Amino acid sequence: MLQKTTYLILVLNMYVFSQNTVIPDANFEQALIDLGLDTAPINGVVPTANIASVTNLNIESKNINNLTGIEDFSSLMVLECANNNISSINTSANLNLTQLFVNNNALTNIDISNNSLLQILWCDNNQLSSLNVSQNPNLISIACSNNNITTLNVSNNIKLNVLVCDNNQLNTLNITNNTTLNRLQCAGNLLTSLNVSLNTDLAFLYCNNNQIDSLSLNSRLIEINCSFNNLTVLNVSENNRLTQLNASYNNLCSLNVNNGNNNNFTLVDFSENNNLNCVVVDNPNGNHSTWNPVDFSNYVNSENACEDLILVDKLPDVVGPSYTLPILTNGNYFTEANGNGNALFAGQVINNSQTIFIYNNTACYSNQSSFYVLITNASFYIPKYFTPNNDNTHDTWKVIDNSGTFLSINIYNRYGKLLKTLQPNNLEWDGTYNGNVLISDDYWYVINRLNNKPIKGHFTLKK
Repeated sequence: MLQKTTYLILVLNMYVFSQNTVIPDANFEQALIDLGLDTAPINGVVPTANIASVTNLNIESKNINNLTGIEDFSSLMVLECANNNISSINTSANLNLTQLFVNNNALTNIDISNNSLLQILWCDNNQLSSLNVSQNPNLISIACSNNNITTLNVSNNIKLNVLVCDNNQLNTLNITNNTTLNRLQCAGNLLTSLNVSLNTDLAFLYCNNNQIDSLSLNSRLIEINCSFNNLTVLNVSENNRLTQLNASYNNLCSLNVNNGNNNNFTLVDFSENNNLNCVVVDNPNGNHSTWNPVDFSNYVNSENACEDLILVDKLPDVVGPSYTLPILTNGNYFTEANGNGNALFAGQVINNSQTIFIYNNTACYSNQSSFYVLITNASFYIPKYFTPNNDNTHDTWKVIDNSGTFLSINIYNRYGKLLKTLQPNNLEWDGTYNGNVLISDDYWYVINRLNNKPIKGHFTLKK
């Protein structure tokens, strides 16, 4: 009889537990009691029938440590369990789950590989070192900021609309497959480059506080924060929807915001870019009083104008038996254009006729001048030809007079028509007549001199 009674008790207990779900965390059970899904007192179980049909469960800020029992919420679609002390969570049995809010907990890992219907995942402010979302193709929003995540592969999440992964340890981030992405926040990582050129729906980009030196943009952006990076060049001239730009604390030496929308900017900050000498804008005379830095004034309307702002010394052509290079204030001497050839230095004696270039540059822009040194015992120099093709070499017919006797120079075509009269303060001709460049041909000159007979000769214009 005793054995039969014991058997009946065991069977009864098994039946009772089969109808209940174990909830070992007292605070979790109390939350269920508060929601009317269980009744006091706390006994470590909840009737399974009470929770099996629950689709939305909000148990935020309940001081819960353990979510054991969540697996029996078989109809669950939305789980909000943020602001607790949960260190692990098992949602493998919650196949209908579409929204999971587990942010502000103590998670060290999370497995959502069985939750293929998941659309929203918020797991920021945890202790995650990895996050695998490869089996979640329906995700439209991921928030995983303030973790220790080192890699994040979102190539399978082609429906993704929002990605917030600030303050992790990401070295790379490839979002080329995420063409529906509208908002990207990846600040506070270790990124050195970022390409959003294929993300044509992306409107809001916050990639500040990284190590980015290469940033490829799309034309649909409305807000960009790329501050505290290593950018040297930033061009947003194609972003005609842009209203906010923060590019402060970079290494910018080139910034182009000539996008046709400057009047609608609500924020522009390019402060703390010490190499930035000019900014290309819609209207250099427009109102930039709200832009930072407020004391910046070198606004121009083209990249070429930025180059013109690079100061470079200019020296006259010289004639003599030798020439000693003087000290320069802006630029350095070179034997070829654009800083090429051999470097020359102040104090160096030039004994061979040559064109010498003075080249000055920043990281982005450069400017140069040139002068010709004719080594001869003569007191003047008359070129035999010139090539007006804007290559900075022999672009003008330029006479050098060290004698101080030249009063004027008349230039004629082959038919004797006077084309130009040069004065002593500018013995240089660009090969034009009435604003038009003349044809390749020989031209004649007559140099009128003080107390001397005129000098007559001819030279060639070559193209």
